[in-house]
Amino acid sequence: MRLDINKARGTWWTISAVIILAGIISMVISSFNPSIKAPLRPSLDFIGGTRLQFVRDCGQPGNCDQPIDINLVREVAKSQGLGDSSIQLISEKIGNKNVENGITIRTKNLETEQRSNLQTALTEKIGAFDPQKNQIDSVGATLGKELFTSGVLALIVSFIGITIYMTFRFQLDYALLAIVALFHDILVTTGIFSILGLVFGIEVDSLFIVALLTITGFSVNDTVVIYDRIRETIKLHPEQPIAEVVDNAVNQTLSRSINTTLTTLLTLTAIFLFGGETLHYFSLALIVGFLMGAYSSIFIASTLLIWWRERSQNYPVKTPVTSPES
Repeated sequence: MRLDINKARGTWWTISAVIILAGIISMVISSFNPSIKAPLRPSLDFIGGTRLQFVRDCGQPGNCDQPIDINLVREVAKSQGLGDSSIQLISEKIGNKNVENGITIRTKNLETEQRSNLQTALTEKIGAFDPQKNQIDSVGATLGKELFTSGVLALIVSFIGITIYMTFRFQLDYALLAIVALFHDILVTTGIFSILGLVFGIEVDSLFIVALLTITGFSVNDTVVIYDRIRETIKLHPEQPIAEVVDNAVNQTLSRSINTTLTTLLTLTAIFLFGGETLHYFSLALIVGFLMGAYSSIFIASTLLIWWRERSQNYPVKTPVTSPES
């Protein structure tokens, strides 16, 4: 099957624009939401606070007979003045089954007495906890700001480095259009996570910044492969319309792009399903970003190059072939 990339470039750009616009709207709404106050719902990594993890002790008779009622946990938290806390059930492997036998509570900074009172109240309602499996972590707001600043700085440095590399490897217009495609991937990924945070309460942590950096590397790699083939074809056939050159280059590298993306997604899907809570949303961010990276390399970076070269240089424009009149 041969793809005519340029013919439907308006469709590709519209799809991207709709997704990005939805994400921007969600980020604006989240910024004005009193419980979020940011474009993305931040985790304790960024805003500081206390994370408590309690797992029931199933060695005690009858302690784990009933499943944990998350609404009951929320009622207990509310009674302790922690009604705005983020509460999630966590799974524990018992025998051959994964059982939701623990809870994670992310809340404001708590003193030792407040933590003890909360644990005591939860024990009375849902059962005794295993002290060896309980975890309590605290993150300061200052550290959170440093993590955010360092992450944003790393993204900026990576964009500058990619621009310099692409300029020397190709030309400046290749570099700038590759950066546009990277911004596309970052905006789509952050927009989707903003929507997930607004609707489902999903938070982003420091691993999300790592995911964005990984996405930029994957996306630019795919774009470099396509641009490299375009450059080679232009040298061999400078008389060809740029749209035809790009269409040929994309179709020649299409199977490689698809195979690379699919094999990577198989690993990420396994991590998403079996990697545990810590890596759950990290792998989800990579899945979204890698899909968008492959999409932008094929449908955005390539068509933008056609649009730019047709207007800025004396390339012949590909015209549709019409049959002679009878």
